Amino acid sequence: MKNPVWLFDLDNTLHNATPHIFPHINRSMRQYIERHLGVDEREATRIRQDYWTRYGATLLGLIRHHDTDPRHFLWETHQFPDLARMVVFDKPLLHTLRRLPGRKIIFSNAPRHYTEAILDITGLGRCFDAVYSVENVRFQPKPMLAGFRTLLRAEHLDPRQCIMVEDSLANLVSAKKLGMKTVWVSAGLRQSPYVDVKIRSAMQLTKCYGRLKISAKNN
Repeated sequence: MKNPVWLFDLDNTLHNATPHIFPHINRSMRQYIERHLGVDEREATRIRQDYWTRYGATLLGLIRHHDTDPRHFLWETHQFPDLARMVVFDKPLLHTLRRLPGRKIIFSNAPRHYTEAILDITGLGRCFDAVYSVENVRFQPKPMLAGFRTLLRAEHLDPRQCIMVEDSLANLVSAKKLGMKTVWVSAGLRQSPYVDVKIRSAMQLTKCYGRLKISAKNN
């Protein structure tokens, strides 16, 4: 057996962004769309949700249809009054990650300044060998295959040696199509043929690792 390379999403995979962070980001994105597209709150909400559904990321729709500057959008929409107090994180996860064999890489659709802030606040930064934010994959966020391929090329990785850990099923579909093992962090009841292992929390990873081992024949 060969040790795998773990690719981890960040938000709602390694910490809980639902209570405080995501509502703030969604509100910031809606307000950005209102200001820059000159629409009211209702239309801005519709646009944001439509692009999220169609492309998997609001940013992609804004770039494609409105020539939005991605750096400006991501900076404006990821400002927080007190991020440290908004983070919900289970510290025992640090121990779980250290016990997992193999290299570990963050692969997030979030911008660099926000990703690094979360890693610093939680202490997660010490658990990872590399960090890929959306800037590092040329603003081609998951579930776009191009973003995955940019990371794989940069790290000289065979996707068959990788395990993707994510809360987004759409992103796992892309990972599976490339040949990766997939772990879905979800408390829901839905199942998928694109998922090798489903867990409620990333803290369960050490218990299910036996079902994810990478075969040496893929070397």
